[in-house]
This record gives sequence, structure tokens and C-alpha cells, in this order.
Amino acid sequence: MLNNKKIVVVLPAYNASKTLERTYNEIPFDIVDETVLVDDLSKDDTIEVARRLGIQHIIRHDVNKGYGGNQKSCYNKALELGADIVVMLHPDYQYTPKLIPSMCHIIAQDLYPVVLGSRILGKGALRGGMPYYKYVFNRFLTLSENILISQKLSEYHTGYRAFSRTVLESINFNINNDDFIFDNEMLSQIFMKDFEIAEVTCPTKYFEEASSINFSRSMKYGLGVLRVSIIHRLHKWGLVKSKLY
Repeated sequence: MLNNKKIVVVLPAYNASKTLERTYNEIPFDIVDETVLVDDLSKDDTIEVARRLGIQHIIRHDVNKGYGGNQKSCYNKALELGADIVVMLHPDYQYTPKLIPSMCHIIAQDLYPVVLGSRILGKGALRGGMPYYKYVFNRFLTLSENILISQKLSEYHTGYRAFSRTVLESINFNINNDDFIFDNEMLSQIFMKDFEIAEVTCPTKYFEEASSINFSRSMKYGLGVLRVSIIHRLHKWGLVKSKLY
């Protein structure tokens, strides 16, 4: 705990057996109270590795629900466990668990209710192996989103996030898409509720076992990001009413 706030780390997993142990062993359990792994019907032995590691709460989907659907199960379980701070950490070891204390301190001290681990702050993204086309894609989408949403994030596409309980209870994340666009819909909902978001510089690692989406999925995601941002702006102006908000 930090400042008497219960911290739960959630691990949305899919075919993470080769990287789960490295990720789990770096989680700072001096402050983290409980861990939740949600397996989205992996084809490998992710569940067996999770059980061997002693992860307290393991959920396995009977059908593959997608990245967004996995996160819904993660956050709902964390809230059920009474979490005051929820950290989403990918078990593919692309993001370092060593930033969990920094991210949680920001929330525990009531400085910001949401913290993102940014791969773009500093120069870690390309140095860590992010493909150049993804870097350019990231920068273009982030610029477009900042203009449309009237914010100043360095990136909207990181999978390393920490939330206060208040934020998760204030937005209807269960209504969001079950695919990768879930992340952007969630940030749009958070900004629509006038919550502020902090960012910390996060080194990243791209390697064979790290999860990633291909070019065609990236294009679909990019179009979805622009759609969410445009709807956000139109909703702000009162020209449309979106169920997201």
C-alpha cells in the first residue's frame, strides 16, 4: 500500500508464457498488494506459468474477447478486490515493472488520478526498437488527437497505465470496443470527465516475444483513433451524442 491505498496490478495476457515470469519477478511487491492475470484463451501455457508463479487471481476467458475485452475483465476484477490504484502492465515485458512505484506515488499523493508510461518522452522508443513506421504513425495520430481533443499528451498509445479507483468508477469502460481501440476510447472518456493525466518517461523493448500488431491492424487502429477523436470533439460541441460519455 501507499498512503493506505490498495494497489492491484492487472496483467492482460495472450500467449505470454515466454515473458510472464520476467515481468512478474520485477513487480515491486513491497507496495503491490495483489495481482490479477486475465488470459484471453491463449494457445500456449500462460495459465500454467501463472499458477506456478503464484499469481493470486487468474481468470481465463472461454472465448477470445480481444484486447479491450481482456482489460474489461481486468478492471472489473480489480475493483471487486477493493483496489484504490489499478496498474495495467503488459506481461510481454515490453514495459518495465520498475516504474510502478513512481506511477503509483503520483496517484497516491493525489497529484494526478491517471498516469501513463510514455515511450515518446525522451528518446527511448526508437532506441528500444520501435519500428520507424510505427513511430511516425504514433506521432501523427498523437498530434491529431491533441488538436481534436485539446490536450497535450506525448502519446495516447502506450499500454502502460495506472488509474485511481475514482476514475474507473466514473467512466463506463464496459461499453467500449473489445479491440485495440478500447485504449483510446478510455482516454477520451477520462478527458471528457475532466480528469487530468500525468506521464512518466518509460523505456520500451521490442523483441520477438513482445506483442505487436501488424500493418493492416495498425491501419484499422489508426482510423479508429481518428474516429474517436472526431466524435469526442463533436460531442464537446453538442453536435452529436455518443454513448461513450
